[in-house]
Amino acid sequence: MRYIYLSPHLDDATLSAGGWIYEQTQKNIPVEIWTIMCGYPPDKELSPYAQYMHNQWDMETAEEVVRGRRIEDVNSAKILGATTQHFDFLDCIYRRDKDGNWLYDNIFTDPLPQESDLPQQIADEILKRLTPDCQLVAQFGIGKHVDHVTVRRAAELLQKPLLYVADIPYLFNSPEHLSEHTVGMKEKVEVISEAGIRSWTEAVLAYESQISMLFKDPEMVKNQVKEYCQTNKGVRFWVK
Repeated sequence: MRYIYLSPHLDDATLSAGGWIYEQTQKNIPVEIWTIMCGYPPDKELSPYAQYMHNQWDMETAEEVVRGRRIEDVNSAKILGATTQHFDFLDCIYRRDKDGNWLYDNIFTDPLPQESDLPQQIADEILKRLTPDCQLVAQFGIGKHVDHVTVRRAAELLQKPLLYVADIPYLFNSPEHLSEHTVGMKEKVEVISEAGIRSWTEAVLAYESQISMLFKDPEMVKNQVKEYCQTNKGVRFWVK
């Protein structure tokens, strides 16, 4: 069986399940991380919100951001023993409507009606790459990041068996939102070794451009990953 982790952005799969990805590859289980929203925008103009985000990442152009983050993603996946595929859908901060207006000035919001066909477009592209031996892993969309919600909807349109995992670090920020996603689901905890915890931490830290925004500092990454594994006895997954 080949495990396919559907990652909205270039870090989400590793953030949410890096420890178990490491454990799987150590057992020679093929693991691929498919990042959906990591395409290159067609022009150089940025929305005010995208400019704000770029300032947080200390990068100027969208091309620099996407290229740099794709490199980080490949390096991170190597630490875990996984391979990557990068799709060409745009991050929400770069998306426009049909009239050229910027769609989002906030990432934590419901998908807009103007993008009602986007989940199906994503599902179609995922389907082209699937083989019968694939097991898909999707994130819940905890925190309501618009891209996380959109990718989950796309995954569910495929009508394939899905494993679900909680979105980290949004789970840490809003743990009370987990229960609404897991109603009626069965939970399974996958045990993570000390080596898995170390590799998970190292793989997260490989996303250098994102650490200061998602965590206070590298030490916080180490502490939160370790605490999550100790509290839950591993990484939690759910299935309907």
